Amino acid sequence: MHGTELNSLSLDELQQFMEEIGEERYRAEQLFTYLHRNRGMTIDGISVFSTGLKDKLKQVSRINNIEIYERLISDLDGTRKYLFTLEDDNIIEGVLMEYRHGLTACISTQVGCRMGCVFCASSKDGLARNLSPAEIANQIYIMENDVDRSITNIVLMGSGEPLDNYDNTLKFLYIIHDEKGHNISYRNITLSTCGIVPNIYKLADEGLPITLSISLHTPFDEDRKKIMPIGHRYTIDDIIKACKYYINQTNRRVTMEYILIGGVNDRVEDQNKLIQILQGMECHVNLIPLNPIEEFDQRKPTLESIYRFQNRLSKANIPTTIRKEMGGDISAACGQLRRRYIYDKYERTLR
Repeated sequence: MHGTELNSLSLDELQQFMEEIGEERYRAEQLFTYLHRNRGMTIDGISVFSTGLKDKLKQVSRINNIEIYERLISDLDGTRKYLFTLEDDNIIEGVLMEYRHGLTACISTQVGCRMGCVFCASSKDGLARNLSPAEIANQIYIMENDVDRSITNIVLMGSGEPLDNYDNTLKFLYIIHDEKGHNISYRNITLSTCGIVPNIYKLADEGLPITLSISLHTPFDEDRKKIMPIGHRYTIDDIIKACKYYINQTNRRVTMEYILIGGVNDRVEDQNKLIQILQGMECHVNLIPLNPIEEFDQRKPTLESIYRFQNRLSKANIPTTIRKEMGGDISAACGQLRRRYIYDKYERTLR
């Protein structure tokens, strides 16, 4: 596929593009609104453009599309798990969840992931490639089209590490927030990272009031290295310093994601060390009971252990919640459905 990917351009870039092909700048705003407010997916669908202008666009540009390959709907809570097919036949995942405040979409930023966290199915087959801004945004639009409702909250917590695809992720944030397009508030967007420290500082300097979510999962560096290879590059102290800088720059508290693994990181010493690290910091801890995968032979903690952990942190004045499991009957955890697809495809090639 050749030509400029129109739905990966910011409004400013579209205005420059239109001028370069001899068109008026106002056409860019019409196109941007068509793509990002009206969820337009074809050049022919731009009703305010003449046939001549559409033909000119087709010669030098294109609109990126993704399609729903598979859709699973939870009988438990209505959560929808999607497999999307990209134009190069790669597969990514998205999840649509309904809460009291509206619809939340969990979307991917990469095809696969190279971070190698042992508890995550997304990283088991490595990184295939980064997603373009359009491919990230299209997950939102295609889910909205599927349910005929607007998404109010976005979580960049699907397949991939957002800060490993920094430029495209940042451009997506600007595009999805633009008032001429989808106009989603930055405060309704959460970005989850395993802790690529230099890019936390870069993101902080952008000054966007999105919620930064850190996949911490243990307060001890040596333990973190065993389950998260990124721990060999950046220490927990490095991450905490970057988070404090982020808080100062954005005036937003940081969320600490903590997957509870029975007998591994739910001990009293883990609680004490975590309190020592986070005490006095503008943060919130989100406890996530382990969702076991075949490749990671560990168990969920007991309910007693989960609530004990929460109570211990809360008594230390660290706001702590337990994440409610959504879509437990449809492999809604990150990477599980895509990995099943890859395995099934491999099995078919052997027959």
